[in-house]
Amino acid sequence: MSEDVSRNAERRRPDRAALVIAPALLLLAAVIWWDASRLSAMSNYARIGPATVPHVVALGLALLAVWTAFEAWRGDFPEREPIETVPVVWIVAGLAGQMLLLRPAGFSIATGLLFALTAYGFGRRKLWISLPVGIVLSFLVWIVFGRLLQLSLPAGPLEHLFFRGS
Repeated sequence: MSEDVSRNAERRRPDRAALVIAPALLLLAAVIWWDASRLSAMSNYARIGPATVPHVVALGLALLAVWTAFEAWRGDFPEREPIETVPVVWIVAGLAGQMLLLRPAGFSIATGLLFALTAYGFGRRKLWISLPVGIVLSFLVWIVFGRLLQLSLPAGPLEHLFFRGS
């Protein structure tokens, strides 16, 4: 019986990580509410305007902050799995590579590299397959958004090879 009591006491300890997340959510809600309030000053001719949805989002975040704090204090969050840092490093490396290569190499090559390194981080170890597949998929995305929808995406050597005026 004393073992059950000690287990319940251990399980009921406040979750410190969630107690940090709750005020962060509340701060985010306050920033969104403040920014939306500036929008409502611009258009006060209608009850529903550009500030309505941000106000609803801010209220939702505030409720989530209160709920998170309550659950954290009760210790009701499930135990988290340990974080594996190596996959995170591969994904962050892919993001950094994309940011560095976006202008010189273009959207398709930079985003293909992001695709390949993210796949590597998730366990797909064949970069010689993931990289070309990522570049082809990214090139198709570039065609849809850059050519068909006329959005501005950085064009590199691959895009210029197929579309001269890009």
